[in-house]
Amino acid sequence: MERTNLSPYTNQTTTKHNTYTNSGGSDNCTDDDKWASKLLRECARAIYDKDSAKINHLLWMLNELSSPYGDCDQKLAYYFLQALFCKATESGQRCYKTLISVADKTHCFDTAKKLILKFQEVSPWTTFGHVASNGAILEAFDGENKLHIIDISNTLCTQWPTLLEALATRSDETPSLKLTVVVTANMVRSVMKEITQRMEKFARLMGVPFEFNVITGSSRSLGQLTKEELGVQEDEAVVINCIGALRKIEVEERGDVIRLFSSLKPRVVTVVEEEADFTSSRSDFFKCFEECLRYYTLYFEMLEESFSPTSNERLMLERECSRSIVRVLSCDDKENVGSGDCERREKGNQWCERLKELFSPVSFSDDVVDDVRALLRRYRSGWSLAVDQANSNKDSGILLAWKDEPVVWASAWKP
Repeated sequence: MERTNLSPYTNQTTTKHNTYTNSGGSDNCTDDDKWASKLLRECARAIYDKDSAKINHLLWMLNELSSPYGDCDQKLAYYFLQALFCKATESGQRCYKTLISVADKTHCFDTAKKLILKFQEVSPWTTFGHVASNGAILEAFDGENKLHIIDISNTLCTQWPTLLEALATRSDETPSLKLTVVVTANMVRSVMKEITQRMEKFARLMGVPFEFNVITGSSRSLGQLTKEELGVQEDEAVVINCIGALRKIEVEERGDVIRLFSSLKPRVVTVVEEEADFTSSRSDFFKCFEECLRYYTLYFEMLEESFSPTSNERLMLERECSRSIVRVLSCDDKENVGSGDCERREKGNQWCERLKELFSPVSFSDDVVDDVRALLRRYRSGWSLAVDQANSNKDSGILLAWKDEPVVWASAWKP
């Protein structure tokens, strides 16, 4: 399942320190004695307490010590400083729109492709969900000849080449596949024409009868889409695949989206989300900040240990994080920043509570779990499958852990 050689995507400083810095020991930015988290917490608390003198002092200190090109501490300080400054000055909406505008202007297919493929090469952060979901999807499609995947994700379809290969090598007749991609991110829309051409070419090469449809720019919410708009036919075996996209849906609309899924009568729904909770604490700035710092500290540490110090791809991923941090900590949800810009993530146990209203969890088979374990062995040490302590039932999904800290949750569901 993990053969990718035929994929349509394949192409052959130092800054000032003071007494808060710690020049000795590991560069692991999750250490409790690192200076960035201390200063950032003090600044967040000062903002929460509306202590203007302390806010100004701490923002100045962070500005002196931070750098987007330094070590993990300096980078965390730099990107969180931006969000905290926006929160303190109530300029989050303007800053976020500027960051998105700059990113849109530099976004192209080749750059996005290189970034995604390099990330998948050095880290299982995204491929973990792809392998788990593809395994569940292939098992749900077993014996079916007319397949329809509704893909709600922003991964530029990098998940699907291995699934197409698996369908092409099926022992019985090769089934037809319709892939309907629902695009929820503005930056992905600009590259869908290129992706369409590549996916259609690859399907022809694999000998899989293939139809590719893209749904973008809907003025309505995802939950208001209809069976007709999604092109669902009565004689199709339908699967819904959601990779890192549900967090982009407004919290109040998530129930509508799950009801839409149920109305399509899918064979299986696969859901993959990062293990962070920016929803339950949204009314408490400091609690939300703590969760945001915890999650992004893990992410930045993973990037530091996975990429070389001079990696352009690493810098691009960090800048992408900076936009999310600003969005979470300094933007008012009541203001309409733009379609698909919600950053209210929920953990696996929270999604379970929502999904269990209309769906039943399906445990991944031993074969799928073995495929995931085999995937993790391809990467450096530190990656593992974690036990979901919040849900003792193994049907609630599987968790990818980085140094024993859960970071990504994958699950499968049936009506």
